Amino acid sequence: QAQPMESGGESVQTGGSLKLSCAASADAFGDDCMGWFRQFPGKGRESVANIMRDGSTTIADSLEGRFTISKDDHNNILYLHMNNLQPEDTATYFCATRGGPGRTYYGLLGCLYNTWGQGTQVTVSS
Repeated sequence: QAQPMESGGESVQTGGSLKLSCAASADAFGDDCMGWFRQFPGKGRESVANIMRDGSTTIADSLEGRFTISKDDHNNILYLHMNNLQPEDTATYFCATRGGPGRTYYGLLGCLYNTWGQGTQVTVSS
């Protein structure tokens, strides 16, 4: 699969909102899972959200109520909607798909991901 490409990260103040976008291949949208991860400096990646091929979604427990995931199958865009952002949400956010040669991480519901974009930086200031 082609490398996905994230966009939409920027610096916001506490309580703000952002919508991250990920342009991915058509193959990715035919796969069982797509997701978002985030990575804090010096730490491994953590799963933020999954969306299945049928559109069902799963959000990490700690983010439930603030983050949602959605996709546009027609235009091959994956989204992460983030509300009421907090300084602890500051991280690099990665779109995750499968079929590539990258490092493997397991997301929510045991979805395996090994195709990663370059990431987009989200910074939340107090």
